[in-house]
Amino acid sequence: MKKTLILAGVLSAFAMSAHAQSTVTLYGSLDAGIVYANNAGGHSLWAQGSGALSNNYFGLRGAEDLGGGLKAIFTLESGFNINNGGYKNGDNGFNRQAYVGLKSDQYGTLTLGRQYDSMVDYLSPLAEAGAGFGNNLAGHPFDNDNLAQSYSIKNSVKYASANYAGFQFGGLYGFSNDANGFANGRAWSVGASYATGPLNFAAAYTQLNNSGGLGAANSAASADENISARMQRSFGAGVNYTYGPAQVGFVWTHSQIDGMQSLSSGGSVPLPGLSGLNLHLDNYEINGAYHLTPALAFVGSYTFTDGTVTGTGNGNNSPKWHTVVLGTDYSFSKRTDVYLAGVYQHASGNLGYNADGSGISNVAAINTLSPSSTNNQVAATIGLRHRF
Repeated sequence: MKKTLILAGVLSAFAMSAHAQSTVTLYGSLDAGIVYANNAGGHSLWAQGSGALSNNYFGLRGAEDLGGGLKAIFTLESGFNINNGGYKNGDNGFNRQAYVGLKSDQYGTLTLGRQYDSMVDYLSPLAEAGAGFGNNLAGHPFDNDNLAQSYSIKNSVKYASANYAGFQFGGLYGFSNDANGFANGRAWSVGASYATGPLNFAAAYTQLNNSGGLGAANSAASADENISARMQRSFGAGVNYTYGPAQVGFVWTHSQIDGMQSLSSGGSVPLPGLSGLNLHLDNYEINGAYHLTPALAFVGSYTFTDGTVTGTGNGNNSPKWHTVVLGTDYSFSKRTDVYLAGVYQHASGNLGYNADGSGISNVAAINTLSPSSTNNQVAATIGLRHRF
């Protein structure tokens, strides 16, 4: 009897040890509310919003301890529309992230699958639309730099370093999987960040080759992507400073969209006649947050987007956007909060010329919403978020 009890105890200890070495976590974010826009496609809009501030998604994240500071890891993550329960914009399966890899405490992490680029990993946390504030309405026009996480990179290999006294770096390469051209449809990205006390710095670069030309096989082609072009380059840098309950930051990004094939906002194509043109954009964003109490926060940002369109045969055009965002957030707990946010955007200039030589007037196009029929757009939203 004593031997049986001892054997049972030993087996139980082994089982507990094995369980402790392997973990799987279910996580996600739910954001639903009511959205008003004064002009969305030519008329005012009242609608139930899905992910007006934060993306809706659920995922599984797992790790197995292999010993010696090495772990096997995986992530499966899917974005969805909370209004109808369907996949976001019709993209299927694990449409945000799906990867497996190895993580070393000393050497960093190597993963393979569908993953976000370095603009998202390093620079997005410093932007109003990124992980730091989580306000999708503050995304730069057409989310041209992907700081609002409109798309992820398929067929990718990513390396992320360990944290070396606040300094981290990494890079990603997305294979095109095109048998007829190794470079056609590929993507690559690099980035770095440094945190020291209240200061955070970051910089990143991403390049997509023929992002809309290969459909599902392409490294970046996605139903959620707002832009497809022969060549896309985005790069930028940012800084963030925290002082007590206050936080202030500045982010600059530059996007070169050459040989445009499509351009959309909120699932709608804002302007026709842009195919084949080149659109270069500089985004200058100032953002901040202030916690009046641990539960009550105020956030805001101003972004000036300065653009140039070439390839029209009628000289350069200079579209511009001014975007102002103000919001407040109250947390019931660490997981649940309510929010109220308002956005104003003013557009000016031309985005190109039609075949008859007439100018294509620029219009306001707040991120995630259908574009206005004029150069002004105002939107407001009130909603509830829960994270698990």
